[in-house]
Amino acid sequence: MSIQQAATPDSQSIKDKHFDPKGKMPSSFTIELQNGLRKSLPFQDQRDFEEAQRGFIAAPPYKQIMADAGNVAWDMGSYEFLLRGFDSVFDSIHPSLQRQAILNMAYGLYEVLPDKIYQVRGFDLANMTIIKSDTGWILFDVLTCKETAKAALELVNEHLGSRPVVAVVYSHSHVDHFGGVRGVVDEADVKSGKVQVIAPVSFMEHAIAENVYSGTAMVRRGYFQYGLLLPRSPFGHVDQSIGKNIAAGNTGLIEPNRYINQDVEELTIDGVRMVFQNTPGTEAPAEMNTYFPDWKAFWAAENICGTIHNIYTLRGALVRDALEWSKKISEALYLFGQEAEVMFASHSWPRWGNDRIQEVMRVQRDTYAHLHNEVLHHANQGVTINEIHNVYKQPESLQQQWAAHSYHGSEEHNSRAVINRYLGYWDANPATLIPLSPSESAPLYVEMMGGAEKILAKGTELYNQGKYREAMEILNKLVYAEPQNQTAKDLLADVFEQIGYQKESPSVRNSFLAAAYELRNGFPTGVTAKTVTPDTVRAMSTELLLDFIAIRVDSQKAAGMTFTINLVTPDNGEKFAVEMSNSTLTNIKGFQAKNPDLTLTINRSDLELIMAGLNTFPALIGEGKVKLEGNPAVFEQLKSILVEFTPNFDIMPGTRPAKTETPSDKDVFAQPQPANTSGG
Repeated sequence: MSIQQAATPDSQSIKDKHFDPKGKMPSSFTIELQNGLRKSLPFQDQRDFEEAQRGFIAAPPYKQIMADAGNVAWDMGSYEFLLRGFDSVFDSIHPSLQRQAILNMAYGLYEVLPDKIYQVRGFDLANMTIIKSDTGWILFDVLTCKETAKAALELVNEHLGSRPVVAVVYSHSHVDHFGGVRGVVDEADVKSGKVQVIAPVSFMEHAIAENVYSGTAMVRRGYFQYGLLLPRSPFGHVDQSIGKNIAAGNTGLIEPNRYINQDVEELTIDGVRMVFQNTPGTEAPAEMNTYFPDWKAFWAAENICGTIHNIYTLRGALVRDALEWSKKISEALYLFGQEAEVMFASHSWPRWGNDRIQEVMRVQRDTYAHLHNEVLHHANQGVTINEIHNVYKQPESLQQQWAAHSYHGSEEHNSRAVINRYLGYWDANPATLIPLSPSESAPLYVEMMGGAEKILAKGTELYNQGKYREAMEILNKLVYAEPQNQTAKDLLADVFEQIGYQKESPSVRNSFLAAAYELRNGFPTGVTAKTVTPDTVRAMSTELLLDFIAIRVDSQKAAGMTFTINLVTPDNGEKFAVEMSNSTLTNIKGFQAKNPDLTLTINRSDLELIMAGLNTFPALIGEGKVKLEGNPAVFEQLKSILVEFTPNFDIMPGTRPAKTETPSDKDVFAQPQPANTSGG
């Protein structure tokens, strides 16, 4: 890892210079909306700014952190245009989002509780929290990648005195909270028990499984939610609400050697007494809060941050439970919040004083609970998933609380998520139950509207009137009907851009601005997802791997194909029966077929080498490490029907690269590429 000083953007020109030659300035309608928000939002409440700066110790002399691979892993300097503050009004940024983006510019080492608790902020999407124990450091959440985590710990040791890491706590199963572990501890020390790695029950299952089955699609959708192709600019990426962005370095995973299994469980680690509260079904399927009773300090993980989170995250994930989330906050309020004097979390900034802590806990609890209750209140009166985002409104009392603002989520997509969780995607109108695909229905709409010229004329008229969603409705149909109509794509991009400028949620803003970018320029060639790490491979169950191979099957090529394979991995004692029938591949653990076409015997440790791309099946056969009994042609049959997924498909029509690289011919057991995104 190396560290470099970043260049400061030209603060005089960045406000008026769009990064895209086709980009547009905020319209008069957008400016009018932003000005109205500046008057109506509670900007007089400055407590967050005071809390975000409290306890500052030191910032490093650098703004860039380089990855081992030679790319820039982290670049805080690229956001410095924001530090001009509110004396510089960016009409291309929702005023509330601009405020949040400035708050997230905190960069360096901070004291949370004197001589006990510290945080490094601004080194990654998440914070690294440092607990001073009797003989060393206990680290809570160790960032996304090795390089940023290592730099954060070095900053701590430089200013607070060098101490060994005696324990690491993973608060939950998203990569920005565990991926940097190899930058702060040695796996040998974990295996020997010298260093404890503590996690909530079911952590490993969820840390791996959530992103594997649909991992390639998540990677592609992540380009929209996280604005990964957008330059840092008032017209592009400005923030990710719970932090600036995701670090782009070397991710890893060391399996925990201690799990918190009870709903509430107490441990003392190196003299520090901690009470863990498991909170499954909230921000992550495996997550836990922690209370330090001797210090009256409450760690809220990612359950209570400076924003309302995603009930449905736009990159794709299982829909979360807003009611359960509110109940777990309420439980924490009554377990710990009645006496806590400081509350800190894996994102954002701490709150001090019991009154302030209870205020924020109740605001966030009530926001999730109101979302749940009010959406279902409307649903039980007939409001559908396709209407609720235009109906649901927070009460005025919550609108005036910054902690109730949906920076990471949005009221629009979170409200739809609540209905989806209970009632599913269908609005109960048979016309929407089995609709035509957009590419099939759009030509009909275009024909009935009188063709492209009339739609473009009306779309331009609506754009000029500031009726952006109406313009979007008809232009989207035209783009689907005529994917190569660049005039239509450019006009739809202009519409998307103004909508993006107006959105408070960075995820929603990024999605509109990223779509505008791709409509204008296409999806760039050469952009690929991060490959999976050996740590992820080792953590994957064999069953999960076989399930994913089944997803890769091209069922048309598999038509009429039947075979049975027994898989045996002697070094861990696993056995599987794998069957191909009816164009479907299935597996069952712990069983063997009586008369298999092929029995494949390979150690799990060797299988992992294939999964990680570090060896090949033919090479291992040559080395005598794979035993085949039966018909080896069956294995070639299976290989011939597998598709390798690549995240370069178009989302908006007509934006896919003209030329795409042909995937390499990989082994059956070659590892998929799960999404390296946070769980936001």
